[in-house]
Amino acid sequence: MMHIIFRSFPRYIAIIAFAMLAFSCKSKKVVTDGTLDENLSAKAIIRTHYDNALDFKTLSGKMRIDYSDGEDSQGVAVSLRMEKDKAIWISAPFGVVKAYITPGRVTFYNKLQKEYFNGDFAYLSKFVGIELDFEQVQNLLLGEALLDLKAAKYDASITGVNYQLKPKKALELFKVLFEIEPKNYRMASQQLSQPLKKRLLQINYTDYQKINKWVLPQKIAVAAIEKDKRSIIDIEYRNIEFDRPLSFPYEIPNGFDEIKLKDDAL
Repeated sequence: MMHIIFRSFPRYIAIIAFAMLAFSCKSKKVVTDGTLDENLSAKAIIRTHYDNALDFKTLSGKMRIDYSDGEDSQGVAVSLRMEKDKAIWISAPFGVVKAYITPGRVTFYNKLQKEYFNGDFAYLSKFVGIELDFEQVQNLLLGEALLDLKAAKYDASITGVNYQLKPKKALELFKVLFEIEPKNYRMASQQLSQPLKKRLLQINYTDYQKINKWVLPQKIAVAAIEKDKRSIIDIEYRNIEFDRPLSFPYEIPNGFDEIKLKDDAL
């Protein structure tokens, strides 16, 4: 049922973002013909990725979310509104389920189950061992790198139709692997893992769409594995518009029961 996706929402923010560090940058858009250059350095690839970051005020449209964990599966079409660096708002039809994320708050409610969750990223961070924040979720949705690629040195190679980046020196807590597509220098895939904890996050961006001057992912496939648990979240954007005036109506109804996360829920 519809509540499966949203009741798991705090849990999968934590799983998806367990290895992420945030960054933001403004756009100096660079578009090529998609030809791979064997002589292009990792530094140049990273710089161009940053130059192509989306620079907008608001985004709105529809988002199809399909969720599966091997036991439950469900798909739902929702309305999406985003104010860059400030808010992400998601609403199922008729407002039956709503989610609202800001830099200081993670919350949703479900009218079918008469329950709600209201916490923050600091609350979720204690379960995963590192600090999480709003931009990590935002970057995932926009097809931008989840780590600050300028904070480490990478080796560049070509794999298939994409550039591949591997750290020259292994990171202390994670293993990471990035692929960047050569046309718009956006993410083709991102892989982050914690082998000792048997955690793996794989994000594939299978299609990009050009909307006016912006290039946005059209389909995102997220696979989160933790020990013997595997969860799949597929996202598809539809009818996206940029820079319209938006409101973010959200109020938890009276009389709903609060969802309390426990250590074993993650």
